[in-house]
Amino acid sequence: MRPSRILLQTTIPTVEDDWHIGRFSLLRDHLANVRDIHGKPLFEITARDREPPDAADSVLSRIDTSSFDQLWLFAVDTGDGLTDADCEAITRFRQRGGGLLVLRDHMDLGSSVCTLGGVGPAHFFHSKNPDPDPSRRRVDDTVTRDISWPNYHSGANGDFQCIKIVPPLHPVLRDPQSPDGAIRYLPSHPHEGAVGAPPGDATARVIATGRSQSTGQLFNLVVAFEPSADWGPAIAESTFHHFADYNWNPSTGSPGFVSETPGDALARSPEAQRSIRRYVRNLAFWLGGIPLDMPTA
Repeated sequence: MRPSRILLQTTIPTVEDDWHIGRFSLLRDHLANVRDIHGKPLFEITARDREPPDAADSVLSRIDTSSFDQLWLFAVDTGDGLTDADCEAITRFRQRGGGLLVLRDHMDLGSSVCTLGGVGPAHFFHSKNPDPDPSRRRVDDTVTRDISWPNYHSGANGDFQCIKIVPPLHPVLRDPQSPDGAIRYLPSHPHEGAVGAPPGDATARVIATGRSQSTGQLFNLVVAFEPSADWGPAIAESTFHHFADYNWNPSTGSPGFVSETPGDALARSPEAQRSIRRYVRNLAFWLGGIPLDMPTA
């Protein structure tokens, strides 16, 4: 079996003081080191930033004709990260069976994903496609005052949150080493975005929720889209910070505009670290059509 080809892709050009693809290096290295029982890598990783957004990206706008099996899209732009041609090709990529993970963040960060077929409508922003529940259009994190809703406060960068499974347990959340057989932890972030299952899409459902450390409000963390005859599998998540180096290990540094004091709870919890690594493995297997019970080295 050839390795599943994964593209880790941001929606901004390479800018040192921003969330460029180099700030997801721990994720890249972890995926690259997943091997079968014979020691062969199960994934082939390409990691890149997009080209300047004044034109279609040469890779994203043709990804439907590429050899990639999975696209992990880190939408770190402020609204102009994807062109129409990029979105149309990503939609065709999933229509031909490609696995798609789409991550954004607070307020309008990553709002260029709204027109992605199927998965775009799962992302709720401040100015585009707002949460259909008006009661949720309110500030949750009151500490970072220049960020408005959606901004769910799940904890400090560098800490971790306990997640709640929405039954039935989805395959990407299975963890045979956990006491209850489920993923228990994800990295936390002071202001996560909002996601939900698009109305009328029978393939989509919320599979995990978190709880605000500020208001106690439950909020959606992960939406799964089951593969079908028309679409490949997909996941929509509330924030790309679940996978950023800074959230896994704050000593790696962050862009200068990050003002919140980080925590260190994740660094002190081997069990939370293991849970998060298992989740990443599950995502890559499920999106790549690999049996989750395949043994690895």
